[in-house]
Amino acid sequence: MKRLLALVFCLWSVAFVRDGLDQVIDDTELPVLVHGTAPEVRDRNGDLLRAYTIEDGLWRMAVSADQVDPLFYDMLIAYEDKRFRQHIGVDPKATLRAAWQAIRHGEIVSGASTLTMQVARLLEDGTTGQWAGKLRQMRLALALERRLSKDQILDLYLSLAPYGGNVEGLRAASLVWLGKEPRRLTPAEAALLVALPQAPESRRPDRHPKAARIARDRVLMRMAKAGVISVEAARAGQTDPAPLGRHPMPQIAPHMADRAVGSTGGRHDLTLDRALQLALEDLTRTYMRGRDRRLSMAVVLADIEGGDILASIGSPRYTATEGQGFVDMTQALRSPGSTLKPLVYGLAFDRGLVHPETLILDTPVQFGTYAPQNFDGVFRGEVAVRQALQLSLNIPVVRLTEALGPAQLMSALRQAGVNPGLQGGAPGLALSLGGVGVNLEDMVQLYGAMARGGQAKPLRWRKDRDAEPLGRIMNRASAWQVGHVLAGLMPPPQSGPRGRVAYKTGTSYGHRDAWALGWNGRYVAGVWIGRPDGTPVPGAFGGDLAAPMLFEVLGRASLRPAPLPAPPPETLMVSRAALPAPLQRFGESQSQPSLQVTFPPDGARLAAQGDIPIKLRGGTPPYTLLANGAVVSTELRGNAFSASGLGAGFTTLSIIDAKGQSGRVSVELR
Repeated sequence: MKRLLALVFCLWSVAFVRDGLDQVIDDTELPVLVHGTAPEVRDRNGDLLRAYTIEDGLWRMAVSADQVDPLFYDMLIAYEDKRFRQHIGVDPKATLRAAWQAIRHGEIVSGASTLTMQVARLLEDGTTGQWAGKLRQMRLALALERRLSKDQILDLYLSLAPYGGNVEGLRAASLVWLGKEPRRLTPAEAALLVALPQAPESRRPDRHPKAARIARDRVLMRMAKAGVISVEAARAGQTDPAPLGRHPMPQIAPHMADRAVGSTGGRHDLTLDRALQLALEDLTRTYMRGRDRRLSMAVVLADIEGGDILASIGSPRYTATEGQGFVDMTQALRSPGSTLKPLVYGLAFDRGLVHPETLILDTPVQFGTYAPQNFDGVFRGEVAVRQALQLSLNIPVVRLTEALGPAQLMSALRQAGVNPGLQGGAPGLALSLGGVGVNLEDMVQLYGAMARGGQAKPLRWRKDRDAEPLGRIMNRASAWQVGHVLAGLMPPPQSGPRGRVAYKTGTSYGHRDAWALGWNGRYVAGVWIGRPDGTPVPGAFGGDLAAPMLFEVLGRASLRPAPLPAPPPETLMVSRAALPAPLQRFGESQSQPSLQVTFPPDGARLAAQGDIPIKLRGGTPPYTLLANGAVVSTELRGNAFSASGLGAGFTTLSIIDAKGQSGRVSVELR
């Protein structure tokens, strides 16, 4: 009877202790389980472009099971806590073993911490090696096991385990110490990542590489003994070189990454292509090497069909103080120079004002107080619209702008999604020559609309934001005609076989900005070169400086030439003689000119010495005399005068009257 009572008492005592312990565990308040992780920017395929530190400059990055090589999990559990999947947070066998060894030796010989207890310590930032600390960790570990799954506990360990210095968590450690994501690890790499959290400061590879290697090799041999890896794999892993320092965190597309993150954390998925972005960043640095370090460059490359930005470079050197590398020049408002001219011609084609074969005057003209001049100061008389665009003549495009109206040009820009910066009041005729502020990204968007057959669409740089069409800025045939004319330009010297590219260059007033924009059959790109502070760059021309880079960019993007599209069926492709009469000549030159040169006759041969007499019929004085496009005399009156100082050879004499009418003859001076 006494034995029965004793047994009942013992059972009651155990139940009482058990119930009391259960209550203690249930009453345990869990610490914060969600910890901040670094904001991340990733490319269209999910690859890391850039990450940012969190508080106190700490690298802690979000990690999930599918981002980690299973070999690491196998090694971690076999090395740290082989009964992790079976115990309830505390391993009784390991605890009894550690207690017995401590009694025998009078000190702690081996630990009994489970992975769950280690997570408890990390959550509370507690101490190790003290019984009070161990008991607290055991209590929290039991509570964690009741409220979380085993996989959730492992996730906490992967996020919080210390790896030396300001590195916390497996993913940050893999990037810093191995220079790679932990998705694919060699046995030696996995062993190093298992070993470091046990003594993160004394085994830091950058400060104590020998200790790190010894700890790694110890893990490898234990894993071979446990059967996780073969002995051959362990021995081979021991011959692998151990890391000797830190790898820099990726800092790809830093300007766009800054733009994406702003003041928000979390993950940001962009449309950029990591490999292409890296290739173009390297190309940009190489291209600018040896040039004035105060110069900057910006590049934008996009897919025509979808409008996705595949690469965006705000400057060659993000951290450079010279050249203000921190300034994202893809977003800076600058004068576009002549790069708006294709839009003017496309609108003129669309409105039926001209055709590429239409003749247009390149002669002195004045609109009120505004008298545009060509870049080279030469007048070419009557030229085809195709030639006027290819030669980037100023006067013909201003004539077309006056016929369209500057407001129509501004409206087309806005319809294409461009946000032009205009100082002062209403836009003037100088708009078509670059008299407005635009940024490179907007200009690539505009050229993308022309490459897409006139259909405007915003460029997309975030994967979670769809780019809806904006509207049509011109018809398909007009857009194709613009591209066809621009594709007729000679490529820059040494540009290599890149296929046909429709492109246009531009140089802003004072040589402050050098531009090149264009497209092939798949991609549209833009390049800007200049100084961020707007200081002139003497001798900088878009054709010489930016165009070669444009062809390099499109060449890197297209492994094989991407042909330009065929003309739409409605495209009018005829010679000038076959055009309707109103389209054969533009403006005042449509009618029979009333100004005629009566002497010398066309084709005459004259002596080059002395004065060359010139006689006119009709016209309105004053007259301007040109020889081969260069002004010889102005403010001429009367219907007879002479030209002097002309050299021998074939010469075209042109007379322009006050209304812009012209007459010309070609003579040979001997």
